[in-house]
Amino acid sequence: MKEDKLADLSMGFSVQIINLVKDLKSRHETVISNQIERSGTSIGANIYEANYAQWKKDFISKLEIALKEASETGYWLELLHRTGYIDDTAFKSLNDQYTTIRVMLVSSCRTVKQNMELK
Repeated sequence: MKEDKLADLSMGFSVQIINLVKDLKSRHETVISNQIERSGTSIGANIYEANYAQWKKDFISKLEIALKEASETGYWLELLHRTGYIDDTAFKSLNDQYTTIRVMLVSSCRTVKQNMELK
């Protein structure tokens, strides 16, 4: 159930990242937009892939990759905000979503690892 919510949140976040990238590219910003497009959409792709992992270690690995991509996306969001490419409102909205996804990823990884130790 938690992973389904995580998958849904990450899909919505990916859509917002793609829309942000469209806006950035219309303003001729391509360097950061390419970076955030890759990392921001990779979060959801890895979460979706984790749901079809063959083993628990594979599942954890995919979620940890998603977590790394989320961290990178957080960096690009902050950089876009500090350089004036996104305003306070857009930054807060995207950053809040990123933070929620990141917290859920950390929690999911910990839970699966703890369950593995109990066996």
